[in-house]
Amino acid sequence: MSQVRRLAMHMGLVVALCAMLYPVAWMISSSFKPEAMIFSSPGLIPEAVSLENYRNGWFSQRDATFGLFLANSFIVCGFAIIGNLFGASLAGYAFARLKFPLKRLWFAIMLGSIMLPIHAQLVPQYLLFLKLGWVNTYLPLIVPKFLATDAFFVFLMVQFMRTLPAELEQAAEIDGATFWQRYWRIVLPLSLPALVTTAVFTFIFTYNDFLSQLIYLQELKHKTVPLGLALFLDAGGGSSSFGGLMSMSVLSIGPVLGFFLASQRFLTRGIATQGLK
Repeated sequence: MSQVRRLAMHMGLVVALCAMLYPVAWMISSSFKPEAMIFSSPGLIPEAVSLENYRNGWFSQRDATFGLFLANSFIVCGFAIIGNLFGASLAGYAFARLKFPLKRLWFAIMLGSIMLPIHAQLVPQYLLFLKLGWVNTYLPLIVPKFLATDAFFVFLMVQFMRTLPAELEQAAEIDGATFWQRYWRIVLPLSLPALVTTAVFTFIFTYNDFLSQLIYLQELKHKTVPLGLALFLDAGGGSSSFGGLMSMSVLSIGPVLGFFLASQRFLTRGIATQGLK
């Protein structure tokens, strides 16, 4: 590749990067502007700097601070990660290693569920959880994770576990290891990159999920970060607090960024391993 072509490619990448980062930079800049100057002075460099948006945003609700929404999101994400790690790894191990009737059919049905639009599942799921009395609790957001309902992560586990040497389990089986001992002591430790990848994407997907949480969480004390941010907007055309929205949006991206950076090494290894197959 000639130097001119390489320079043009790098310039194009820099322009694309700037275009993608501009909304984030504008959000951060706006969070430090007085509310009246957010749209009247839309430049990236604020003419006046103020932390008033952060104080107003944090204490915007009479009965709760924004910290409650962050804590609720961490609770939901924590149990969702545990559920997906347990459910997806166990289902993946069954599809990858065990023999049972109609295995290929069940695997095809599991893969087919990935293509089923979430909108086709909302009504029957809501009616089911309503009859169980789970609406306005965290259970609809957590319990399905333990039942391996996220087919993408099950498929990820299957693909990774199929690459593990079967001789290790055969040797353990000869030594008398049970199914659970082989799964817990041999397969899971070797599947660490896939487990970390599952944990990271589960956290990001759950933390940013708005639709499911909007449907099942109704009381203020149960609301999570996406629902808390929506409270700053008045859908009826009334007064919206864009300063509070910008400042709390800046705070809300911190956990996602920190979680991603902390697990980046394992995440890269897990994705690279899957890509080499």
